Amino acid sequence: MTVKRKAFLIGKVAARTGIAISAIRHYEMEGLIQSTRDAAGRRVFEPADIRRISFIIITQKLGFTLKEIRAELDLRPQGRTPTKRDWERISRSFKDKIDERITTLQRLRETLTGCMGCGCLSLKKCALYNAGDKASQWGAGPRYVMGNRASD
Repeated sequence: MTVKRKAFLIGKVAARTGIAISAIRHYEMEGLIQSTRDAAGRRVFEPADIRRISFIIITQKLGFTLKEIRAELDLRPQGRTPTKRDWERISRSFKDKIDERITTLQRLRETLTGCMGCGCLSLKKCALYNAGDKASQWGAGPRYVMGNRASD
């Protein structure tokens, strides 16, 4: 006797995940998810793909690139529902990156109305005035938001 696995057509996956069918096709093209075809040639997805797509949506909102997401998902078995242990490993792997982003966002929130050490020298009055573009010694970009301090 053959056991039939529950499968979802692409429209149902889109409705369940809240993303466009074109996004699902894009994720498939990027190798993040994988469909099979039914007898009519329609894309069908496993229930595990809904969880994978949800993970992709969340991690993209956290600022991770599809390349970073793919690298993590490539370590997980395709076609099998990820276990609790799989998701714990994924969480640990992203934790440090998420903590780093939280720190950066907090710094940005604190310095957004003042100088960010960007080197522009265009503000007449700046709480963290970057006199002589001192911040450039640490590299390009908004150095104070990236972690350097005027007192360094």
